[in-house]
Amino acid sequence: MSVAARRLHAVLGAGPAGTTLAAELARQGKAVRLVSRSMPDGAPDGVQRRAADVSTYDGARAAVEGADVVYHCVNVAYHQQTEVMPRVQQAVLSAVEATGARLVVLDTLYPYGPTHGEVMTEDTPWRATSRKGVMRAQLDEAYLAAHRAGRVRVVLGRSADFVGPGVLNSTLGGAVFPPALTGGEVLALGDIDLPHSYTGIQDVAKGLAALGEDPEGDGRVWHLPTAPARTTREIHSMIEERVGGPLRRVVLTEPRPFGPFDATFMDEYAEMFYQHTEAQIVDSSAFERSFGLRPTPLDATLDATLGWFRTLIAGARN
Repeated sequence: MSVAARRLHAVLGAGPAGTTLAAELARQGKAVRLVSRSMPDGAPDGVQRRAADVSTYDGARAAVEGADVVYHCVNVAYHQQTEVMPRVQQAVLSAVEATGARLVVLDTLYPYGPTHGEVMTEDTPWRATSRKGVMRAQLDEAYLAAHRAGRVRVVLGRSADFVGPGVLNSTLGGAVFPPALTGGEVLALGDIDLPHSYTGIQDVAKGLAALGEDPEGDGRVWHLPTAPARTTREIHSMIEERVGGPLRRVVLTEPRPFGPFDATFMDEYAEMFYQHTEAQIVDSSAFERSFGLRPTPLDATLDATLGWFRTLIAGARN
């Protein structure tokens, strides 16, 4: 086994992105530690598990101790993000600065704010006006400033909305696939004839793993491999072909509670609803050229996602 393969990769956050990334790193033969506030469930075989509160310095230091590369995939309840995520950043930055690890951050499109349908590249200006968008932009600038100052080697990988096995809390997740398979009401938001980018969760993992492997990409933002944008109507048609019948679609033209998205979530999401009233198109060609990774075709991602949800539903029934 090579020296590189024995380096420890610490993944912070055991949600869909962190868990999928840990599995991808383990598949590549890496030594992997998966960390969450409580002991992670369902960690892939061969992955070390650790419980730590990375919103505190002591917790973050324990989480990253001995790691050569740290992946920040932590997220918190939507209504707590503006309060908690800055604390997580401060603790994680301090911990990796103390240990000398490289830091790979999973990022969102929120810093761009409304784009009026403009294709988003890494050169798109940051024009966020929402509380969560401004917060994310401030965090990202702090990460990049820490890199420029030589405190921490850091790189950011931005993703569009997730889709894929294990993804529940997405506009193309638990409010779409289970009802599509069981005849329930399927959620759609805003204008369903606008193109909207989704990043497959496996591509999130492969993209972050590539950033973790190659320090030449440090000090900047990259768009993780993202399949060409499709309209919600087109995606629903693709799902209909796979489930063998029409969807009972419910279109929300303004945020209100629906399915897994309760009033607390939707009240917080209202400021981000512009994402469904203008096109959301992500260009990941810079990453694809630099790292040689192409996004998974949306057809294949939908097949894998429906297969995962079929298994989940069957397990619940049994």
